[in-house]
Amino acid sequence: MSRRDLLLALAVTAVAGTGLSACRADAPPRAGSGRLRLISSEADRTPADASTISATVEALQRFGGRLFGRMAEAQGNVALSPWSVAVALGMAANGAVGATADEIQAVLGDLGVREVSAGLNALEQALEGLGGPVRREDGTEAEIVLALTSALFGERTEVWKEPFLDRLAGDYGAGMRTVDFKGAPEEARTLVNGWVADRTEDRIPELIPPDLLDTLTRLVLVNTLYLKAPWESPFEGDLTEPSDFHLADGSTVTVDMMQSTDLGDRVTRGDGWRAVRVPYAGRELAMTVVLPDGDLAPVERVLAGAGTGAFLAVDEAGGPLANLRMPRWAFRSAAALAEVLSALGMPSAFDADRADFSAMTDDERLFLSAVQHEVFLAVDEEGTEAAAATAEIVVAGSAPLEIEDFLLDRPFLFVIHDVDHGTPLLVGRVADPRG
Repeated sequence: MSRRDLLLALAVTAVAGTGLSACRADAPPRAGSGRLRLISSEADRTPADASTISATVEALQRFGGRLFGRMAEAQGNVALSPWSVAVALGMAANGAVGATADEIQAVLGDLGVREVSAGLNALEQALEGLGGPVRREDGTEAEIVLALTSALFGERTEVWKEPFLDRLAGDYGAGMRTVDFKGAPEEARTLVNGWVADRTEDRIPELIPPDLLDTLTRLVLVNTLYLKAPWESPFEGDLTEPSDFHLADGSTVTVDMMQSTDLGDRVTRGDGWRAVRVPYAGRELAMTVVLPDGDLAPVERVLAGAGTGAFLAVDEAGGPLANLRMPRWAFRSAAALAEVLSALGMPSAFDADRADFSAMTDDERLFLSAVQHEVFLAVDEEGTEAAAATAEIVVAGSAPLEIEDFLLDRPFLFVIHDVDHGTPLLVGRVADPRG
């Protein structure tokens, strides 16, 4: 068999616009998707176990840091969604057996498959509760949109094991949609891409590129996160003005630098860096920006080693308030993660001879052949817009008021997260705000 028997997991994260959306129902498929047939598992969604959230978030923070560390070896802007990739791997782990499952679990933080799934399930239900109308501290109202969705796209002639489908339905809310990978892989690719585009407001219009699927593709597992968030205190458009931004190579470019009339949150300090949390409306979600004192590389090593949680603690009383100036920025980041994930500790899943996904089906021997990840992110005076997608391919075989200037005029890091738990939804490096 070729190295493309099964597209195992496609996880998508999207953050868009100036206000987060509430979790939305399954949107109607696009034109041509009448060939999609939904096979619903009888399993109900598993009730959330809040006791699993803390360990899951800690694992996600470490996983996000390690994943960023590998991706940051490339130059330029970098963005990824630890949440999206972790959900994809969590779904894959439910179909894995033996060493394949053990390695995926180790990459996700040495949590067992059931622990991973229970934690992601509880955390997803907690995150979905953040969507809807919110009230800012100044009394104005805003809308937060946060929608998390998972689905499976399976070969219609394959016999999929019921326990596998039940686990994904219960812990991930993912139903099986059957398509004709064997007879019409290009049409199936169009159907999956259309489903993804619908749930990312067209920010990820073609996650799966041409020729990635073929007649040996068997399954695509999809997770989408759509986020649209306005700032708690929007930046004043009239105050935005051209300003210098110093690139890593020593050159200087001109960018649109934003400024708010309101003082930001407290400045947090670490070894060689400062950080400021910039809250979204309602203060339950935030972006934390991390500015190095000098070179960014040592700070990136902190992120890779300690995880995103290293930057998220806030001293509510101790640090000075931030007079924040931040550039507008927008860019798209795409990466193939198969080699990255293999290097992080799960090589068996990508090995046709060693991979064991027999908990999915007995019809064929399956293994992962590729993992695609894409992120779109834009930040302006009103809020944040972003979209991210991941595709895994499995194949057969209170002191006096103190104010501190915080000018993001050189490469910096960011983490978009919920405030209560610190879940890393998106993390990245802004090397050049121009994209």
